Amino acid sequence: MKLSIVIVSYNVKYYLEQCLCSVIRACYGLDAEIWVVDNASSDGSVEYIRSRFPDVHFIENQENVGFSRANNMAIRQATGEYILLLNPDTVVGENTLSGCLHFMDTHPEAGATGVAMLKDDGGFAWESRRGLPTPFTSFCKMTGLCALFPHSRRLGRYYMRYLDKNKTNQIDVISGAFCMVRRSALDKTGLLDEDFFMYGEDIDLSYRLGFCTIREKVRIKALSVTCMFFIRPCLSFLTNITVVRIVGWHLLSKWLLLSGESWICVCTRKNVCSDG
Repeated sequence: MKLSIVIVSYNVKYYLEQCLCSVIRACYGLDAEIWVVDNASSDGSVEYIRSRFPDVHFIENQENVGFSRANNMAIRQATGEYILLLNPDTVVGENTLSGCLHFMDTHPEAGATGVAMLKDDGGFAWESRRGLPTPFTSFCKMTGLCALFPHSRRLGRYYMRYLDKNKTNQIDVISGAFCMVRRSALDKTGLLDEDFFMYGEDIDLSYRLGFCTIREKVRIKALSVTCMFFIRPCLSFLTNITVVRIVGWHLLSKWLLLSGESWICVCTRKNVCSDG
């Protein structure tokens, strides 16, 4: 099996339906399997989706076990050479998966790759690429310095807006909304940290990929791939502060155990419009 696609769902059956429709189109001609892990949805997601997509593998949880643990449940059963972590509120372009697989096959030193994501209004989603949220980078994000100086490599590192969004770039953190990981890299780093119930697990995984498996920068050419991303309303500012505080301390406690320079060979892709 070349590719295993893992989608964690919780009370989003209509988002999930259109996501699966796009994924199936994007999988045409590929040796791929699709896993959906439902975290005890109460909207009838399992019955609704299972009847419409009989070839999809389902894992039905009796409780909400969180994003990391749910993904790991499917990853352990998946057989793909590559694992794609995908949010259910996304629509994938028809050439996206084949393009990412081609990139990974031709760059064996790459542990993971992401794509340029688009918001529902067609604008570029800056969450497509992020810098490692060190204490200083997080301070700049929360105090607004990142927004005031978006093109500064020091003050604006959180969203890395100093990078050309129309070119392929090396970044620190791949968004968990679309993250294609090499299975052999996961075997070295371990799966998602289940101490993260939700949020922060993509940062932690990206950091571990960079620290454990990849130590060199690479230069690669841009490749035209797209992934449409339906962004939901953001959490309130106070809620975001709480999330940053909890996730931040857990990340910091882990990173203090590690030392040395780390590079992660990941990229965003050139943003192009999807045909329909």
